[in-house]
Amino acid sequence: MSLQDRPQTLAGWLDRQQSVHAKNIDLELSRVAAVARRLGVDRPRCPVITVGGTNGKGSVVAHLEAMLRCAGVTTGVFTSPHLVRYNERVRVSSVAVSDEALIAAFDRIEDARRDITLTYFEYSTLAALLVFLEHAVEAVILEVGLGGRLDATNIVDASVAVVASIGFDHRDWLGDTLEDIGREKAGIFRSGRPAVLGSPDMPKSMFSVIESLGAKPIVAERDFVWQVEEKSWSYRGPRWSFDGLPPSALPGAIQYRNAATAIAALEGLEVGWAESSKPNAADTQKNVGLRGLSPTYGPAQFIAAGLRSVELSGRFQIVPGPVEWILDVAHNEPAARVLAEHLRERPCKGRTFAVISVLGDKDIAAIGHVLRPAIDQWILCSLDEPRGLSATELRRRFALPDNQAVTLADSVAVGCERARLLAKPGDRVIACGSFLVVGAALQWLRL
Repeated sequence: MSLQDRPQTLAGWLDRQQSVHAKNIDLELSRVAAVARRLGVDRPRCPVITVGGTNGKGSVVAHLEAMLRCAGVTTGVFTSPHLVRYNERVRVSSVAVSDEALIAAFDRIEDARRDITLTYFEYSTLAALLVFLEHAVEAVILEVGLGGRLDATNIVDASVAVVASIGFDHRDWLGDTLEDIGREKAGIFRSGRPAVLGSPDMPKSMFSVIESLGAKPIVAERDFVWQVEEKSWSYRGPRWSFDGLPPSALPGAIQYRNAATAIAALEGLEVGWAESSKPNAADTQKNVGLRGLSPTYGPAQFIAAGLRSVELSGRFQIVPGPVEWILDVAHNEPAARVLAEHLRERPCKGRTFAVISVLGDKDIAAIGHVLRPAIDQWILCSLDEPRGLSATELRRRFALPDNQAVTLADSVAVGCERARLLAKPGDRVIACGSFLVVGAALQWLRL
């Protein structure tokens, strides 16, 4: 693309990227890896933690980011998808980068790619790595987009790799069995480096990959454990032990597991960075428990501070008021089960309304079945997206019983307005089913 033909705005670049490659999703690494090498971003000069899994990876990333920030470490974090603004995908020291920084990165990618085509997600990944290089971040955290082995984030060798959980999702791409899915997600592990598993209940294929690679497994409930008390909790890992930790600022009992998994990943940096780098004597002397990093505070301090300050939009995000709103992506069956459990932990005096839409390639019937006992009235919303469905088609696929109250809405915004009119003080509204639903609800709520 000639210089004069290049977009001048971020929106223009994003529109352009939708048409550069023939497919929206193309799971192979040769093209994006070649451009990464030309840009010099394939080997970051700092520790890298890559986080994958079916569910929980966003929460693990958020805990890692908060803990490292409280340690005084400059972080670069790449996540996807975004809720409201594309810039949310790329953060430096917990702040979304500017349009200008992203446009500059896309310009450099365009110069480097030449005749190589890239997908939308591949552009995002390369832009994030360029921004992190430009800002000389001290630690990079990458959230896997889809799968692991062939995801664009896997062009970088992680110092420590995490798989938070395994469940059924993206079957068209990852396979129809948990063994297939586990094998794909295990592709982010590396020889000699820590492979942190957020649950011992993983497919055999994942352990087989770890063994064949010679990675170093760190498994929840085996190599690291946690105990929840009335107002605090404790952690015991391979190197660190902490008592009296504050609960995570993220609601829900599942966050103890996610927080413990994040702590285990930070412990693993001592091994992982040593395997991926050869620090000199001066570097070694300044380490305080995290190889390659120089935290301002000791682990007990920055972990506790990170737990108190962690934030993550759209994961059981509570908006208090006479009518309580709860925003939760819950875009697959395992995530819907977690949401249902959170709702049971937080009983409601009045009725529960669900403003919901689910993309057409998800197991909509399973999501509906899991959430049905918690919902008094459903507001099914049309999504005007390539994978979106009409409210009428959603109703058919949810297969809700005749005794369930159902309202159809032309959009999420219309659904939110319907919920506002129907709900009384003491009721609550759950906006869920997709990142697109939560993003639209956040905009409607002006959050």
